[in-house]
Amino acid sequence: MRLTTSCALFLAMTGAAMADPAMGTWQTEPDKKGITAYVKVYDCGDAVCGEITRTFNSQGQEIKAASLGHTVIRNATPTGNGKYEGRAWIPAHQREYPAGMTLQGDRMTVRGCMGPVCMSQKWIRIR
Repeated sequence: MRLTTSCALFLAMTGAAMADPAMGTWQTEPDKKGITAYVKVYDCGDAVCGEITRTFNSQGQEIKAASLGHTVIRNATPTGNGKYEGRAWIPAHQREYPAGMTLQGDRMTVRGCMGPVCMSQKWIRIR
């Protein structure tokens, strides 16, 4: 019994240590309408993806924005030093663009480029 418990504990700790540091739930900056979102970043093969799971108006009240349920980060693969490259779906444009993420502790800068014009947001980890 002790050996089984020790093995289970070891495997649980190993899995947590091996989890991608970008995985978790992140809060976005407000968009032009003042809407913020929670984005759940999860494992999607050899990359991470992110889906909008909750949205809030400028007063902090939960709402059902049109972007709710959309995958906004697609196939972001780690490139080293807390950086990722992949694609981002931009709700305001209804299009997908090349994107990158840079992690610094519980902060993540997410940037996307539309041709020569690039924009970024700072997200905060909430879980």
